[in-house]
Amino acid sequence: MKETLDICLLQCDLHWEDPEKNRKQIETYLAGVSHVDLILLPELFTTAFSVESTHLAEAMDGLTVSWMKSVSEKNGAALCGSIMVKENGQIYNRLLWVEPNGRILHYDKRHLFGLCNEDSHFTAGSSRLVVDYKGWKICPLICYDLRFPVFSRNDVDYDLLLFVANWPVSRIDVWDVLLKARAIENLAYVVGVNRVGVDGNQVNHSGHSQVIDLDGGLIAMAPENEIGLVNLSLSKNHLVDFRKRLTFLEDRDDWSLIN
Repeated sequence: MKETLDICLLQCDLHWEDPEKNRKQIETYLAGVSHVDLILLPELFTTAFSVESTHLAEAMDGLTVSWMKSVSEKNGAALCGSIMVKENGQIYNRLLWVEPNGRILHYDKRHLFGLCNEDSHFTAGSSRLVVDYKGWKICPLICYDLRFPVFSRNDVDYDLLLFVANWPVSRIDVWDVLLKARAIENLAYVVGVNRVGVDGNQVNHSGHSQVIDLDGGLIAMAPENEIGLVNLSLSKNHLVDFRKRLTFLEDRDDWSLIN
């Protein structure tokens, strides 16, 4: 087990419907990153939140997955973010977890954003992913999932809850509040990675990529409206000690979510 998990959050603008430009700029932003265990990218980091551009969906043996494997190996860190994936005739907003050893895991977004017709173009996932990585249990989710506490509840003793997002500035206060709520109710670290800039639908994003402690306290946040990296270490000993003192998870309800 690794006592500290060293993570890097990339808060960046995204080129609208241009996977090649986005891959190249992300490589540039990550050029100086070193000695981290996990690198986090925003939701739909190759296309931005262009739900109608399903012609840009890639296969699991496509360019972006190959690129992620290369970046992960080069940096010696797991790489996590979501892209459009086409599989068996369906389109998914798929979070990819890629490790330096070549292991690839994925989670398909369960809660599709009907307000912007994501549910008309994508197929919803049905189950969560919990990753065992360097002695840490990590649950990665996508954007709109943040509004659904039942789906993200900590019934498996995960240590870290992740959200990759394209969350608009018009509701950024909700983003801030819900990230804190998920940390408090689940006694887990919570990380939210959001983009900045104006997308092709003229929706503005201010970032607020951040890391929340188990008590809801803010550990770190990227500067608002700025492109940049947040690097920090999370302590497993702190998490274990906190849960020993405040045993709220032992009183959680014993029931299961039925799809």
